[in-house]
Amino acid sequence: MDEYRGENKIVLRGEAAGEPVPSHRNHGVDYWVVPLRVPRLSGVDDVLNVVTADPDRLVWAAGQWVEVQGEVRSYNNRSGQGSKLVITVLARSARQAAGEEGENRLTLAGVLCRKPAARRTPLGREICDLLLAVNRPYGRADYLPCIAWGSLAAHCGGLDVGDRLRLEGRLQSRRYHKLIDGEQVERTAFEISIMNLLDSAEPS
Repeated sequence: MDEYRGENKIVLRGEAAGEPVPSHRNHGVDYWVVPLRVPRLSGVDDVLNVVTADPDRLVWAAGQWVEVQGEVRSYNNRSGQGSKLVITVLARSARQAAGEEGENRLTLAGVLCRKPAARRTPLGREICDLLLAVNRPYGRADYLPCIAWGSLAAHCGGLDVGDRLRLEGRLQSRRYHKLIDGEQVERTAFEISIMNLLDSAEPS
């Protein structure tokens, strides 16, 4: 396969749901993580973890509405606590924004690295789970779980490993319960809900 450059862009507008807390240090730069509450039209909120370098405390004050432009990132959690695949948003820019109306839109282009898993819900609606590898410019890749519904799910179910895919959608959070040592533990999963498949997987 020839070398493939991915595309990864996300815009979020929501309310800072907490103060920045230290996340990690990379190449001498300290990074912080902030939960961002992004409302959906349905009335449900997505709470997404935004990672930022040297946060402006006025922009990221709890309760402040913020607009973020950045990229979706993934890494493997080896601590044994929580999900094995951790999904965050790396903020390239952030600014204060007007409240009340959320925004959550992204564009991704990558390569399918797992056979799509198509199934039906108990009510008969088609659904398809995909795992998209999105290359970074410097040789690494982000592995991002995606989900499609209805006619999009039917189309995605016919794709195969190695197929290139370019899509528009949103990053969403979903709470679920997992049985661990006989106890129900609440966990949060993050996934890309596919809203539209674009004609070409080549970045414009």
